[in-house]
Parts: sequence; C-alpha cells; structure tokens
Amino acid sequence: MLKHNEIRKGKVILYKNEPYEVLKHSHNVRGRGSSVVQTQIKSLKTGTTLQKTFHGGEEVEEADLEKLNVVFSYEKRGEYIFFEEGNPKNRFCLTKEQLEEKSDYLKEGTVVTAVFFNEEIVNISLPVKMNMKVAEAPPGVKGDRSEGGTKIITLETGKTLNAPLFIEEGDVLEVNTETGEYVRRVKN
Repeated sequence: MLKHNEIRKGKVILYKNEPYEVLKHSHNVRGRGSSVVQTQIKSLKTGTTLQKTFHGGEEVEEADLEKLNVVFSYEKRGEYIFFEEGNPKNRFCLTKEQLEEKSDYLKEGTVVTAVFFNEEIVNISLPVKMNMKVAEAPPGVKGDRSEGGTKIITLETGKTLNAPLFIEEGDVLEVNTETGEYVRRVKN
C-alpha cells in the first residue's frame, strides 16, 4: 500500500480495480499540516486520463504488473501482431486504439516490453530512443539563419517529425519515443 505522499510520477496504482499510471503529481501542504496530492492518472487498459486528488491518510494499492519482452511481427487491418521473444508460436495482437501513438514507432522486428495485469496484456513500453530511417525529406530551404532551421520529414513507419535542414532521405536518426522529437543523426 502506498500512502498519499508516496504517489509519484511513473507509479502504477489500482483505482477502481483497474491499473492506472501516474502521469503528473503535485504535493500541496495546507494549513495545520494537512496535505493533498493532486494527480493526473491514465488507465493502462482504456487510455482515459483522469484528475484525482488523494488526501492525507488515504492509501492506494500499487498495481502488480508483470513484464515480458515481445517482438513486433506485423500490422494487418489495424491489428498489431506480437510474439514472445524466443517463442514465435506464442502470439497476441493489440489494436491501434490500445497502442495509441506507440504504433508510429513500430517496425518489423522491434523488441518492446509487454505489460500484463491479471494475466491480460494492458500496454507495451517502447525503448526511450530508437533508430529510424528517413523515408522522405524535402530539400532544405535557405532563409533566415539566425536560428537553426527545421523541416518536416517522414520516417520509415510513416511518422512525421521536425528535423534539422541537413537531414536527407536515407539517413538514420535517433528519435525519442516519449517526446516524438529528433535526437541526432546516427548515420547517412
């Protein structure tokens, strides 16, 4: 059990018997020593986000999650097929709605971590940084160079993002999957 002041960003708690990840938290002390923790929590099953306030003396149960490395195999009609690493016969699928923006980073053979709650898969977690090949990059346009210029490029998975003007088609970039931003060029 977690006390109200132990609830932090990244913790996974049980709220109404469902696993929720704490996205934001703010610990506020009120008069006479009482305190509250205001949180923004996201359901790992449905993806809905809620605002929840926990008061002093309140306790919440930490969710018991299991994790397993899985490999992304392919996508067909909005269903993403994965299999257990080292055991291709143990397959399962997730929908685009379950994966949300994570589907933008999945390419064949990508190893990700599947998160299970009560023996049911509820989510996957991607590596924080992934290497992606540039599929389309318009030519860089010269102009005001007082600031570094950027252009919109398309990655091999169809994801678009802002990148520096020197990035060309065929370059391999390191991309932050949490923020969706360009990190650096790995090779061209």
